[in-house]
Amino acid sequence: MSTLRFKAIEETFNRRSLNIEEPGRRSAIFGSNVFNESVMKQYLTKEAYNNVMDAVKTGAKINRTVADHISAGMKEWAINKGVTHYTHWFQPLTGATAEKHDAFFETIGEGLAIEKFGGGSLVQQEPDASSFPNGGIRNTFEARGYTAWDPTSPAFIWGTTLCIPTVFVSYTGEALDYKTPLLRALQAVDQAATDVAKYFDKNVTKVNATLGWEQEYFLIDSALAATRPDIQLAGRTLLGHSPAKGQQLDDHYFGSIPSRVLAYMRDLEIECMRLGIPVKTRHNEVAPNQFELAPIFEEANLAVDHNSLIMDVMNKVAERHHFVVLMHEKPFAGINGSGKHNNWSLGTDTGVNLLSPGKTPMKNLQFLTFFINTIKAVYENEELLRASIASASNDHRLGANEAPPAIISVFIGSQLTSVLDELEKVTSGKLSPQEKTDLKLNVVGKIPEILLDNTDRNRTSPFAFTGNKFEFRAVGSTANCANPMTVLNAIMAKQLKEFKAEVDKLIKDKKMKKDDAIFNVLREYIKQSKKIRFEGDGYGEAWEKEAAKRGLSNNKTTPEALKVQVSKKAIKLYGDLGVMNKVEIEARHEIELEEYTMRVQIEGRVLGDIARNHVIPTAIRYQNILIKNVTGLKSIYGDNYEKHAKEQLELIESVSTHIAVINSKVNAMIEARKVANKLEDIQKKAESYCNEVKPHFDEIRYHCDKLELLVDNELWPLTKYRELLFTR
Repeated sequence: MSTLRFKAIEETFNRRSLNIEEPGRRSAIFGSNVFNESVMKQYLTKEAYNNVMDAVKTGAKINRTVADHISAGMKEWAINKGVTHYTHWFQPLTGATAEKHDAFFETIGEGLAIEKFGGGSLVQQEPDASSFPNGGIRNTFEARGYTAWDPTSPAFIWGTTLCIPTVFVSYTGEALDYKTPLLRALQAVDQAATDVAKYFDKNVTKVNATLGWEQEYFLIDSALAATRPDIQLAGRTLLGHSPAKGQQLDDHYFGSIPSRVLAYMRDLEIECMRLGIPVKTRHNEVAPNQFELAPIFEEANLAVDHNSLIMDVMNKVAERHHFVVLMHEKPFAGINGSGKHNNWSLGTDTGVNLLSPGKTPMKNLQFLTFFINTIKAVYENEELLRASIASASNDHRLGANEAPPAIISVFIGSQLTSVLDELEKVTSGKLSPQEKTDLKLNVVGKIPEILLDNTDRNRTSPFAFTGNKFEFRAVGSTANCANPMTVLNAIMAKQLKEFKAEVDKLIKDKKMKKDDAIFNVLREYIKQSKKIRFEGDGYGEAWEKEAAKRGLSNNKTTPEALKVQVSKKAIKLYGDLGVMNKVEIEARHEIELEEYTMRVQIEGRVLGDIARNHVIPTAIRYQNILIKNVTGLKSIYGDNYEKHAKEQLELIESVSTHIAVINSKVNAMIEARKVANKLEDIQKKAESYCNEVKPHFDEIRYHCDKLELLVDNELWPLTKYRELLFTR
């Protein structure tokens, strides 16, 4: 195995950057493989085009006759671009994307064939898909599942396949994917936010949630990755001693991008341009061999699809460059992990960002309304928001190396804090003319000036306001953005509905003017949600103690965090909004617990295999070399040999001790797994894996890593951290 390691290192050193030819201006190829509005105008009849646009903007249904026209135009466009197959592209509850390819090809008898793609094939398919997680919604022998076209996310071409974004539902209508609840949540927040926005502008008829994600990732040479069973099977290193140099010099962050990596990034960006993914930013991240890319903001549903698509494209492009992309939240111990910051806001169809201040007090009152309601929504549902980013892999990241802690809090900066403190003092009831004037001129009116210089930033905040949006920093790098976006938009919809009801009640019952009613409700919200706001450092016991005093949750593990998903409060929230019913909620809860259990189980089996089949045999081999050396010294020096073999004897004893502990701990871990596997209750099983199985990982790793320092480097079989992180 050590031979494999050194061959891989040699192969990596001999790599050369691929020559990537730029296809002219990026703007010229943007969306060239997307069935977007401009393409539809060319290939569809006016009636078909208008029908699609109505479906996108108002949710109108597309009738079968028009669907036939759309599919014919889509097929013609795709075939002209060399496409041979089509697929309904969906996002099942595995976290990955799914596709089943069908050829346009159909036989018509007499040895003849045609290219065929009807409206029925476009709008709906039955892919079976019985093996995807369903949480008990359907039996394997009753496996009918349907994919249905989502016209709000345009079809695209990847390779020679036309990909049609779809939802995935069961025969009885329950959602079996991430997209369906997201679309429902987006519809709910649209309705609720539009109703509130009309307080400030009667012309608003639609509000879109927007999302700008930031994707962090590691790039490792494929030859080096192939020498590590843990990277291949678990997506992260389960052992490995920290190198002498890691990220402590901060010399990688925003540094010069390595040439091979830059070639990969350029290749990836060109593919993104063709797919209509508006990638704009690229840079080195903090940890060695860690990088980031980020696009321009888009409507949330499309942004979620683009992120799911780009994770797949990243892996495919990486193969051409002999890289492996590590999306895991914590692939290497002791250095920064990877997140997927979700930058979220709300925008009207009149072109206004509702979380951006304006030039007038009225625009700023609108900003404060949505700003304060967001804080209140997070406060009322912080556990549900925490559950939305829970996973076995993100558990390793949260609270480590600058990542946000598991405690959900909101950071808004000292200047906006002072604004809310002023608003908290608003008199109950109708405002006096003097108070209203002071408020609008001295507090609300000055918000643009405040935000102009608001450069405060808190890297440890899981949910931070950053000028014209909120950044949900706790989302993990492997996550499907749909999960946190479904929760965030759902809780915001609920909050805005409650806000409007309270304001309308004051206007009707107390005869208050609209502004007075809004200020009164906002004042109470500021008081009620004050506990969620935190401006300090999110690390350490001090904040944990303070958070406990405030009554904030601190669910550090996934089994603990996921419990809230099936609470009466959560079931009512989703049910009232029509986002998910009780069956769908309980199914997802079961699926996420099962996934957690299986991931920890896989890691335990991989770690046990590496420890016993790689580490221990190598240590014994090295020990035998030492024993042979001691035997030689004894033959030379006789009874006096111990004076000359002291260090060797200590090494032999030390190696023996580590081998014994590793073997013992692996046995203990296996026994703990056996106990956990017998548990029928999925919650208890996940907790057992978390609390009884997983703790053995660190103990086994500690002794394996100690052996890495003791054993001859020439013998060690596993590629070391310094080679994985610094060989480029």
